[in-house]
This record gives sequence, structure tokens and C-alpha cells, in this order.
Amino acid sequence: MPLAKYSAQMRSFLITGKLDAELRDLPIPEPELNEVRIKVAYVGVCGSDLHYYFEGANGAFVVKEPLIPGHELSGTIDSDPSGEFAQGSEVTVHPATFGKSSPEIENEPHIWPGGKYLGSASTMPHTQGAMSDYFIVRKDMVRKLPQGLSLKNAALAEPLAVALHAINVADGVKGKKVLVSGSGPIGLLVAAAARIKGASEVVCTDVLTGPLERAQAIGATQVIQITKEELPDSYFDCVFECSGSPIALSSALNAVRRSGTVVQVGMLGAGPQPIAIAPLVAKEIKLKGAFRFNNEISEAVELLNEHPIISSAITHVLPASQVKEAFEIAKDSQVSGKVLVDFQ
Repeated sequence: MPLAKYSAQMRSFLITGKLDAELRDLPIPEPELNEVRIKVAYVGVCGSDLHYYFEGANGAFVVKEPLIPGHELSGTIDSDPSGEFAQGSEVTVHPATFGKSSPEIENEPHIWPGGKYLGSASTMPHTQGAMSDYFIVRKDMVRKLPQGLSLKNAALAEPLAVALHAINVADGVKGKKVLVSGSGPIGLLVAAAARIKGASEVVCTDVLTGPLERAQAIGATQVIQITKEELPDSYFDCVFECSGSPIALSSALNAVRRSGTVVQVGMLGAGPQPIAIAPLVAKEIKLKGAFRFNNEISEAVELLNEHPIISSAITHVLPASQVKEAFEIAKDSQVSGKVLVDFQ
């Protein structure tokens, strides 16, 4: 982000370590010719944001300098030096800067080495995110919103793109019996997208009742509280494991049919994991990983406009002055789905 020119001040939420963060006034940066400045409307609180705030790190990525989190956003164009975007245009943003192309993955830029993602400590200096009044991005990262899609609902575009990418990794879900393991925000969006994409059944699981109630509201055909009810054995055509739990992955391998597909969406912890993997061999299961997304954010914007039910994943919207409270609420998966911070 260029820092040569400034005017006035903006609020930015900066994380400097474990439970060490504050809303601070910073100068408003000026965009270069290939950039735009966005007046931020809403920013979603993601799981990675929670790790940075509550633990001071997201896996191996440790906060080593002040980090502005946030990669799920909507807003309006505030300044475009090139004149391509009219001031006030409503937009969302593809948060990835792709790295260097590698042989055999030329068409999969989201897994090219050396990429960056907004609001991430994976790079040094850190890649700053969008939890500010204003934010600057390259023009090619901007996606215009269709008329009728609210800025609030548009903040779901990035996580919905993650869900759509997982479905693409599974080679689609049309006519399939689908299990969604873990009914947090990503699980909810996978369930909604699977129903829209024509799955014959969408069964959602969780250990808590709150997420399951939200899964029913967003379109799941059945919910299962796994502490009280067992999953059917070898029943599902496709399982999306969204909790990041080794036990849940073991259960997914049992629940999927022979030659079925399990897509690991939730991030497992680094290092060895205790997973009962024998069914993978015995049933010739296809186990795949899904990492962020490629270009599915454009489809996500369309689906959000066409299917308002997806927005039921949003449970809380708090003003920027209460951003720490927003993080506390987002941490409690019993009471919250997707939590948004309002910077308007």
C-alpha cells in the first residue's frame, strides 16, 4: 500500500499481539493510477482474524508488526485516479494476490507459491486487511455489485466463494447426497450453495444446537447433533469437512460411500493428526483439499443477489466502535454465525 500521500484520518483496527489490539486513527492513503480507494462498508470476521486476535498467530503465521485484519468486505469506490470506476460504485474485493505460476498448476493461481492474502501475517511486511474506514486495492481485485444486492449481504461474497470452490473441487453436487461436517459460517455457506447447486440431500452436523438451527434456516434437509446421534455408515456421496477436526475427518471417512469424495475445507492443525484413515483405502475414497478459491467470487456475487436466503448466515452486525465485542461474539459459535463489523 503506498504511503507517500495522505489526507485526513481514518479508523483502523490494528492487532499487535495476543489480545492486544485497538481502533487507531491513521492517515488516509491516496491511490496510485492502478489502484482504487474504497470507502469500507462492512467487514466479516473470519476464523483467521479470530486466531490473530485471540492467539497472536494463525497457525505458523505470527503477528510480528501491527496487522489490520479483514478480507471479507464490501464498500463503495471513493477514489479512482484512472476514472474507470465511478465514485460511489458498490463493490466487493477478491482478496488474493496470486504468486508465480508453476508447471501443471497454470490454471490454479490460488495455489501458486508466493501469493498474498489480505489481512495476513504470512508475509513480511504483513499484508494489511480491510478493517478500516478506507482501504486501497489494485483495480483488478475489484468486483462490481449488481443492482439490488445490499452492501451488507455482499460482505459474504468471499466466504461464499470458498464454499463454491469446495463444491467445484468435489466435481459438483447435483443429485448427490451431501454431508456438511461443522455448521459454522463456512459450513452454512457450503450447505446453502449445495442446495442451490442441486444436491438431493444436505445433512449438516455440529456439536452445538445453535449452528444446527442456523443450518436448518439456510436450507439443510436434515441436521444431526453428533454428540447425541450417529452418522449413517457409507451413505453420503460427498462430505465437506468444515470443522477442521481430526475426529470429524475420521467420521467423514466412515460416512462417505465407497468411491465417494471427502473434501477437507476446514484447516487442520499443523503436524501429525490422529485420523482413522483405514476406510480411505478399503472404500477407495477420494480425499481432496480445498484452499480458499480461484475466481468463484464472481459467481458468489451473482448467487447472493439471486438467493437472499444465503444472507441468513449473518447473525450479528456491530459498529466499528465495538469491534472487540464483535470478535468476542464471533468466537462463540453457539450464538453467532457470520459476524460483520460496520464501518459506515
